[in-house]
Amino acid sequence: MSDSKQLIEQLLAPARAAAKNAYAPYSGLRFGAAALTCDGRIITGCNVENASYSITQCAETNALGTAIAAGVQPGDVVAMLIYTPGKLTHSPCGACRQAIRELLAADGQVIATSGGGDPMSWKVSELLPDAFVLSPTELTVERR
Repeated sequence: MSDSKQLIEQLLAPARAAAKNAYAPYSGLRFGAAALTCDGRIITGCNVENASYSITQCAETNALGTAIAAGVQPGDVVAMLIYTPGKLTHSPCGACRQAIRELLAADGQVIATSGGGDPMSWKVSELLPDAFVLSPTELTVERR
């Protein structure tokens, strides 16, 4: 897999472009995400807010949902970059961490960057330690 610098070079422009499409009238924070699949496709998403915050879509889950709708299988996304303009770099929220854990490759890389802050990077397992997962027969907790 590519290192963080190469992934930033490859995914930053698509994530920035997606952030421009964000619908963020409530928070004013525009997020864009770019997901890289194992076959080289880049699939983007942006946040889409709603007055009922609980149904707001984050950029990360938007990109992953779009990937699944395009036929990408869970585990076939190998990297994701999350971008927001401004000085602060934001890590994924808890709900996005669960979606990332479930849909990215187990050894996938997640990078968050902004217009002014330093990039942050995690392996999927670092982003959500002790994740719960559903198996066909029971709910389990993965232990580090």
